[in-house]
Amino acid sequence: MRRRLVVHLVFAALAVALAVPASLQGLRLAQAQRVNEAIAQAADPAGTAGDFAQARFAHALALARAGRNEAAQNAYKTFAQAERGPLRAAAFYNLGNLHLRTALRNGAGQAAESLPLLELAKQAYRDALRADPLAWDARYNLEQALWLAPELDDQAAADNEPPVQRERAVTTAPSIRSDLP
Repeated sequence: MRRRLVVHLVFAALAVALAVPASLQGLRLAQAQRVNEAIAQAADPAGTAGDFAQARFAHALALARAGRNEAAQNAYKTFAQAERGPLRAAAFYNLGNLHLRTALRNGAGQAAESLPLLELAKQAYRDALRADPLAWDARYNLEQALWLAPELDDQAAADNEPPVQRERAVTTAPSIRSDLP
């Protein structure tokens, strides 16, 4: 009788111990389903972004794909300011891509109008690299934007100037000689 009671207690403890992780996984599954539904609703550019970060990012992406660049830029900016997760770097990267595409769409003939957009793209790519230093796509696009609108260093500008002639004075003070012992 005693052995049977011990076996039943061990079985009950094991069942409870395994029920806790199973219920936690069930809660995570329900949360993932709610996030997926919010993303599906936010994928429509005419819809609204949900409460989840993934849904707000999907809404900004849908706006960009629909060609509503102004609304997409605002959505990416507010998302990047509010979030601190891994999607923050992606938001900065996509924002830089929007600016770079708009600048390239203007063409080489309108370089003066494209320069502010290129500067905004470079800043967005730098922000993406601050958020995720291993974002190689952002690094590559930053290099392309720098190639289109190079930045001049103050030191490089100073190197191109002729050297300033300094006045030389000959000293008449006797030199001090120090001999080794």
